[in-house]
Amino acid sequence: MDEDAVAYAASQTEDEPAEDVEDTLAEEVDYDPDHLDDKAEAAVGGRLRRAVYVALGALTVILGIAVGISVGYLLWGNTGDVSVVAEPAQASNSQVANASNVIQITLPDSYTFPVLYGTLGPQLVKAGVIDVDAFAQVYERSGQPLSSEQRAVLLEGSSEPIRIDHQNARFLLNFLWAVGLANQNPVLIQGPMQQESDGQVERFASTGGWTLSSKPIGAIYSRLMLAPLNAEQQQRLEEAAALVYRPCCDNPTLFPDCNHGMAMLGLLELMAARNATVDEMLEAAKYANAFWFPQQMSEVVAYHAAQSGAQFIDLDARELVGNTTFSSSGFRTIHQWLGENGYLNGTPAAGAQCGV
Repeated sequence: MDEDAVAYAASQTEDEPAEDVEDTLAEEVDYDPDHLDDKAEAAVGGRLRRAVYVALGALTVILGIAVGISVGYLLWGNTGDVSVVAEPAQASNSQVANASNVIQITLPDSYTFPVLYGTLGPQLVKAGVIDVDAFAQVYERSGQPLSSEQRAVLLEGSSEPIRIDHQNARFLLNFLWAVGLANQNPVLIQGPMQQESDGQVERFASTGGWTLSSKPIGAIYSRLMLAPLNAEQQQRLEEAAALVYRPCCDNPTLFPDCNHGMAMLGLLELMAARNATVDEMLEAAKYANAFWFPQQMSEVVAYHAAQSGAQFIDLDARELVGNTTFSSSGFRTIHQWLGENGYLNGTPAAGAQCGV
């Protein structure tokens, strides 16, 4: 239901509060409630019960709507599910199926980005962007504590290239979120983050939602020269960032207002600093999205497989990460098509949370 429906339901309960019903009914039948005969008392009692039931019913509707809206906000509004596997992020070969249709899809097991960890971790820790204890606790609470290699990335740095797989996708999401948040770049200083913030840039999920620092957001936002770019590199970065979308919202990476957008910005900045082309950045975004949004990517690949038989590896990165496919509105269109053509099993989809 929409907001007008919610407002209408609320008005029905507010006009006749339950505690005033007895007085109202007593006035209508012209009786003193303390001196009712049996028939009148029964009539009043019946009307009172009906009025209370109506009020409780309206309240139930309002609460149901509120819960639905809250769940939709937290899980970015998807209903239905691709019948892949219980934990789609843990498998690369999946089936999208129900009683009428079956599609075999293949997602990547891993991908190596053409960038190195270098000293990013120690720089982020030293500047207070990452509080190592707070960062580690996030993973301990989820039952997946940081590995010795991941701790070394934070505390010592690493000469290894950044490689993403099912096991470290969440680590990289938060690590690259910190990179994107802290790196000094015109995208954060002059772009939509400033234009849409009314001077309160910390109000976004990608800023105010970063709770793993030892310093306030204002002291770390776009403060470090982690990936300095020349004019040509900056132009390529902004071109790529404007083309890469995410299904948790309708904004491109150029407006990184959530954690996924900020992490993607960090990744693209690191690539731009190594002279990556726009197409190379889009290809990297295609693979990052496959690990950060495995459920949604499964559906998108299933859609293309149903249309043409193409698999993930065959699909053009520019299309796969673009507005018509991987934005919130673009994904909804694909999700709807899958449902209408018998490829969804009807169970709620697991959304991507925009938090640590």
